[in-house]
Formats: sequence, C-alpha cells, structure tokens
Amino acid sequence: MSKRKIHNKKRYVIPLTILTIVIVARLLLPTLVKNYVNNVLAEIPGYYGHVKDIDISLIRGAYVINGLYLNKKEAKSQVPFIAVDKTDISIQWRALLNGEIVSELYLTKPSIIYVFEDHKTTDSTDIEDWSKALTDIVPIDINHLTITNGKAAFVEINTSPSIDLHLRDINLQANNLRNVVQKKRNLPSTINATAVSIGNGKLKLDGKMDLVKQIPNIDVSLALENANATALNNFTNHYSGIDFKEGNFNLYSEIAIADGFLTGYFKPILKDAKLISKEDGFFETLWEGFVGFFKFILKNQKQNTLATKVPVEGDLTNVKTKILPTVTNIFKNAWISAFKGKVDDNVAFKDAEKGADKSNEKKKKK
Repeated sequence: MSKRKIHNKKRYVIPLTILTIVIVARLLLPTLVKNYVNNVLAEIPGYYGHVKDIDISLIRGAYVINGLYLNKKEAKSQVPFIAVDKTDISIQWRALLNGEIVSELYLTKPSIIYVFEDHKTTDSTDIEDWSKALTDIVPIDINHLTITNGKAAFVEINTSPSIDLHLRDINLQANNLRNVVQKKRNLPSTINATAVSIGNGKLKLDGKMDLVKQIPNIDVSLALENANATALNNFTNHYSGIDFKEGNFNLYSEIAIADGFLTGYFKPILKDAKLISKEDGFFETLWEGFVGFFKFILKNQKQNTLATKVPVEGDLTNVKTKILPTVTNIFKNAWISAFKGKVDDNVAFKDAEKGADKSNEKKKKK
C-alpha cells in the first residue's frame, strides 16, 4: 500500500474516530450525570431520593433534571419532602461579559412539604449537609433563580382533622445573587415573589439581599391579603378551640437583617370575623363566649377589625418578641386608630445595622 493511500486513510479514520467518541460520550453523558446526581442525593444523611431522567444541552451549557424526589428515610408518611418537576441548570452567558462564570437555576413546579411528624428529629447539622448537596449538584455559583408554580406547606397529620398550612402558585425571581453587577451596593440582589395562600389569600414579597456572606443581609417586605379565615379553622380549633364562621385574614410585615441581627414587625389584621357558636357542651360554649366577649371589646368597631403589631428584634440565635408593645397595639387598634391594611414602610436596612452595632458593643463589654 502506497504512502499516499495510507495518508488518505488516516485522513478519514481519525476524524471519524473522534466523531464516534464524541457521539458515544454524548449518548452516555445523561446516564453518567443521572448516576452522579442520584449518588449525591443518596449521600445526604437521613434522606433518600432519586431523579427520573437527565437531559443534556451542550449548546446551552445546561442540564435538566426531570422528576427529582427526596424524603426522609424514617418518614412515617409517604408525602415527599421535596419534589421538583423540572430543574434547569445552565451557564448565564450574560455574566461572562462581566468576567464571571455563574449559573442560572430554573425550578418548575417545585414542592416543599414539611410534615411535622416526619421532622421531629431533624438535626441542626442538616443545613450543612443540604449546602454540600446543593453545591455538588450545582457546582457553579447560582446568580439567577426562577421558581414557577411552586408550593410550600406545613402539615401536621396526627391532628383531627389534619392541619395543612400552604402556599401555592409560588412564582419567584431572584437576580444578581453572586454580585456579578452593581458590586458597590450594600444589597445588590433583588427578590420578588407572589403566591396564593390557604384561604385564597394573595401574597406578595419584595426585597433586596446580599447573599455573598456567611449570614445573608436582607431587607424584605411582605403582604398577605384577603385570606378566608374559615380556611384556618383546623389550625385555630386545634391550638385554641376557635372556629370562624366568616372573616378574612391579612398579614403585613417588614424584616431587615444585618450581620446576623434582625429587626422588624408582623402586623396581623382580622376583619369582619364571626365565630361559630358551639352547642356540643357547656365548657365549649363557655369558652366561645369568653373569646367572643374579648374579641368584641378589643376590636375596632368602626372598621370591624381585630389587629395588633408585633415588633421583633435580636440576634438570629435569640430573636425576641416585644410583648408589651404587642398588647398595647391591640388596644391602640381597638380604641384609638385602626391599623391600616398595608406595609408601614418604616423598617430600613440601616435600622438592622444600628442594632447589629449595639449588639456587638454589648458583647465586647461582657
């Protein structure tokens, strides 16, 4: 065989060999990634989980996890702790223009259902385990997060009837999580979310954050409006023996956290509420009458609201509720001026910074 023929043969064999290797690698890649992700989930202490399928998009620099499922090994219920219909992880190409290699994370129909009985033995070290698992699954820093049609719930199944406090239709956008742009701002990341609560209340959350810290700095406001109070009956009946015949529940809040110090408030407003009159026993009737009497004298007669404002403040390890202002605010709403159904816009990030400075000074003196 002449050298020219050998050369021509190599000319085709080498590219074909490389092409074959690339094709085989591409075909095997989803299986390899699927096995890798399943191994990561299996290594989370106390949990078991799996994914159904993995799709790879080399052009986008992305991989898609389909059907992620995770639950506690010792869970008494069969309700999955975490389930995500679709998880899309890709390179954020726009960030490359700023010299950063970061990722975008899109979660479609994620669900987190906390069953109280399944998590009684949850250890604080689980946070570190979760952090490691997330880092292994998404090895590149996340800069943009989108959640579509999510659900979060707190469930207690051993009560009669069972308690299910949930948010559905959660849609969330969080940007610049790794400070790719606007690095000089104190709180460079933004978060915006909407959801529907139990009782069809409308929830809206807006805020700013700095997540590139061991303890993130946060400044957020939240409004939950027009939730049907009767939807809370399972919860209120179990813990206080109260059932609502009608009424709507609203909640407004502002929270700021700086260097591990939290300041803010929660303002619950119950409007047009009526209690169900029970006739199944003397003590039940007496209790309803007692509660109804105090509800009558503590509500604002003009606006027909029962409300208070609950200030909270302190290090995250020891956040305290201010009891006296909370009680005083009940009477303020009832007898002086009804609280308005909106966020008060009187908590700023600088308030948390001042609180953090005072807290650190006290620690130094000890």
